[in-house]
Amino acid sequence: MSARAKDLELKIKNMYIIYPLLAVIIWSANAVVSKMAAGVIDPAAISFYRWFLALVILTPFVFMSVIRNWPTIRKYWWKLMTLGLLGMVLFQSLAYYSAQSVSAVFIGIFSSVIPLLTVLISIIILRTAPTLGVVLGSILSLVGLVWLVSAGDPTQLLHQGVGSGEFMLLCASASYALYGVLIAHWAIKLPCWQLLYMQIVFGVLLLLPNFLLTTDIKLNTQNIPLVLYAAIPASIIAPYLWILGVTRLGANITAVLMNLTPVFTAIIVISFLNEKLMTYHLIGGSLTLAGVVLAQYLSKSSQ
Repeated sequence: MSARAKDLELKIKNMYIIYPLLAVIIWSANAVVSKMAAGVIDPAAISFYRWFLALVILTPFVFMSVIRNWPTIRKYWWKLMTLGLLGMVLFQSLAYYSAQSVSAVFIGIFSSVIPLLTVLISIIILRTAPTLGVVLGSILSLVGLVWLVSAGDPTQLLHQGVGSGEFMLLCASASYALYGVLIAHWAIKLPCWQLLYMQIVFGVLLLLPNFLLTTDIKLNTQNIPLVLYAAIPASIIAPYLWILGVTRLGANITAVLMNLTPVFTAIIVISFLNEKLMTYHLIGGSLTLAGVVLAQYLSKSSQ
């Protein structure tokens, strides 16, 4: 390959980074929306409404192409259902439930562990040996998370344990990390919009039972804007941009951009929610992020 061709290929690859970067910015704002939704709308309700509305919006544009491509789609039904469960149901629903007891800053910081979890899950699924960077980064990130969860006093975890909100956030992060690995590993041969649409279809079906069991599902002037943001930018635009990034750059490269989530979230939170950044947020978040960066940097250096 000539130098000019390599340069062109690099420029194109750099352009693809814009897709997941925009997705991260949208999701950073969605962490704030998740916190604003607490007490305004039931987590089960907003989880269902956002994906149902996204499904309604996409159907006129995608449905006929799905019908034409149904023989191919049917081959991947269980993979699409799995992706819908991980990315549309567990990741988002757990974030809404956790927002009842943790801050938006906390949600953003916990999202930063997704890249490290992506690497760890890749090791398990792809059966590759962990690098020194992954081991050291995992330890450092774990120290950061312990400091963060314990509000700067790790000894209290021995007495109180991990809170339900923190545990749900960790499960949500693991769910999305697995989602990123699987969508890249499976390489489902469907156009992006059809791939996203079918995940949403399965997501809505899986969310329906919990929605029907919820007593308070009313929409009002307070929660409708939150549902709209969650349904359109966060549920349609961001996942599509993320899928574009993952399919063109790979799960590990795009996951690096998740490192910026705490930064964007903190900026938005301070600007709109007036939440305070505590010292333990900065220390725990910095250690967690440093562990992720260390794992990624040393892993690349050893390749």
